[in-house]
Amino acid sequence: MTTIDELASVRTGDKGDTLILGVIAHDQAAYDLLDQELSIDRIADHFGLDLQAVRRSDLPTLKSFSFVLSGLLGGGVTGSPNLDGHGKTMSYHLLTLEI
Repeated sequence: MTTIDELASVRTGDKGDTLILGVIAHDQAAYDLLDQELSIDRIADHFGLDLQAVRRSDLPTLKSFSFVLSGLLGGGVTGSPNLDGHGKTMSYHLLTLEI
């Protein structure tokens, strides 16, 4: 077993109630493994979301993936009672995913 942290860097952004996670593989071998393992199902399960709330875009030239997680931020920056309305700590949560 390995974690995403050993294979990639993760960056976050937010747009209202939607969290955007960029996963940038360290090298081609890591990208190939992540391509197989980071399914929409796996991400939805890790964040406790319905499958319909997750979209994945592949960016092979950049050895990266973009995941859009709708509804995760509890109303967004100004509407969320959560301490982390921007969802920045969610990137660390993804880094802990074992594959």
